[in-house]
Amino acid sequence: MAVEIDLSGRRALVTGAGQGIGRGIARTLAAAGAEVLVNDLVGERAESVAAEIVADGGRASGLPFDVTDWSAVQAAVDAAGMVDVLVNNAGNAGKASTHGFEDMKPFAEEDPSAWEGFIRVNLFGVMYATRAVLPGMVERGFGRVVTVVSDSARTGEAQMAAYAAAKSGATGLIRSIAREVGRHGITANCLALGTMNPFEASPEDEEQYAWLVKRYAIRRRGLPADVAGITAFLASDMAEWITGQTIPVNGGYSMAL
Repeated sequence: MAVEIDLSGRRALVTGAGQGIGRGIARTLAAAGAEVLVNDLVGERAESVAAEIVADGGRASGLPFDVTDWSAVQAAVDAAGMVDVLVNNAGNAGKASTHGFEDMKPFAEEDPSAWEGFIRVNLFGVMYATRAVLPGMVERGFGRVVTVVSDSARTGEAQMAAYAAAKSGATGLIRSIAREVGRHGITANCLALGTMNPFEASPEDEEQYAWLVKRYAIRRRGLPADVAGITAFLASDMAEWITGQTIPVNGGYSMAL
């Protein structure tokens, strides 16, 4: 018997979907039949990914807004209408996410002024987007919330304390939401990612990554496709009895029962 994920008739909002992991998730959800609202802080990126999806025969539109601005989030969601699936992908890992390892410091050496960016995007951004879509999901008796966090939220990671704290906060938020809304046919889960393939890496950083992936059972960095498939599964009817979970998608970096 063939088994395939069918998201036909569903509308999905993917935050931070103008590039990288979010783009991969948006394209996969569209390929499974969902209409995708492609969010990004930069409108041109959102529209570009939406155009890619349409060119491939899918349904999508750009929905640019800043996830850290509650008024902007609420206004965009109100204007967009029904959202069945929310993927909280927008995140901020600091300069380390795009400029290698140069900005990573021990917590005792960090300037406290640097913490706000991590908290606002990785925690408040998740809170705002989820708060905006939940009333409609409750009213319709269906919803899927998938939030991308980090393995550092599960295990801790040296020199990434503020980031780990924000991502851990998001996991706690999602567990609480799962308890609140499960009776309404809504599930809420997190995906804890390991080290992902960066957009660019210097030769020096490539040496660091080569050392890092030796700690992974599957010896490579993650790709958008590694995240997109399980996101589509959690968004589907096949996952209706999975909620409140933080699922590692990490190449075996950490393992736990």
